[in-house]
Amino acid sequence: MPPLEIKKDIYWVGAIDWDIRDFHGYSTYKGSTYNSYLILDEKVTLFDTVKKYLKSDLMHNIRKVIDPAKIDYVVINHVEMDHTGCLPEVLDIIKPEKVFCSTMGKKNLLDHFHREDWPYEVVKSGDSISLGKRAVQFLETRMLHWPDSMFSYIPEEKLLISSDAFGQHWATSERFDDEVNFSELIQHSAKYYANILLLYSPLVQKLLASVKDMGIEIDMIAPDHGLIWRKNVGAILDAYDRWSKHEAKRKAIVVYDTMWHSTEMMAKAIVDGLISEGISTQLIDLKVTHRSDVVTEALDAKALVFGSSTLNNGILPAMADV
Repeated sequence: MPPLEIKKDIYWVGAIDWDIRDFHGYSTYKGSTYNSYLILDEKVTLFDTVKKYLKSDLMHNIRKVIDPAKIDYVVINHVEMDHTGCLPEVLDIIKPEKVFCSTMGKKNLLDHFHREDWPYEVVKSGDSISLGKRAVQFLETRMLHWPDSMFSYIPEEKLLISSDAFGQHWATSERFDDEVNFSELIQHSAKYYANILLLYSPLVQKLLASVKDMGIEIDMIAPDHGLIWRKNVGAILDAYDRWSKHEAKRKAIVVYDTMWHSTEMMAKAIVDGLISEGISTQLIDLKVTHRSDVVTEALDAKALVFGSSTLNNGILPAMADV
């Protein structure tokens, strides 16, 4: 996919992974994207890169916008390999003046790539750099979802480059939230939150409070995966607030695995009872449902019911995996 100008002189130059179907055990039925952003200013700046095998897509997109040798700065918001896999090759081409990252980001980059010669510049929450007409303010987001993670905020554009937060694993030709079906988008966002960030919900609450306290105005969120938020910024912020507070609906999920259908019969009887009480209920058969979809359904459920046949004095493997 070609580069796309998302704001004046700010470009999406990432790559689409149409074929990926598993991401660390998370089912990605509709692929994913690895988003990289390029700002043209007095100091031309690249934010994050992509997986190693998609380097040619990234470099092709950059070259459509500018000669890569004219890039002055590289910002690494997150060191995980889906965002830095091709970083050594990219830096060899660009030869930037500085590579900005968090303290843990530098440590992880050194651990991964053993490149002491890179021009590291460590930043922390509250630090700011000038690109010319624009500034970049940094906010560390440790354990959301890695120790090195951070946000980059461009106040003049009200643009938050949010690393892995607010993303989705969804490969599309569209780049903005208002170009796709919102219900499907929020479902992908919920699955992403449930499987990647749910365990860190207390930290999400602190982060949302920090953003509010700092008075950050946001009219666009550009995550490292999936669609860019420009119309429904408030909706995704509200959703993260709800999910991180574990706000539940009057909803139950009944999850089962069965050998000879006895557990299935019990699960269906429980579902009938819940429905008779007016409770929204989902019956989930682990033989045909991926565990990451179970976790997604559990995100806003008030009651979770699990049932398994007994195997060797234990539960069935699919249930143990959940």
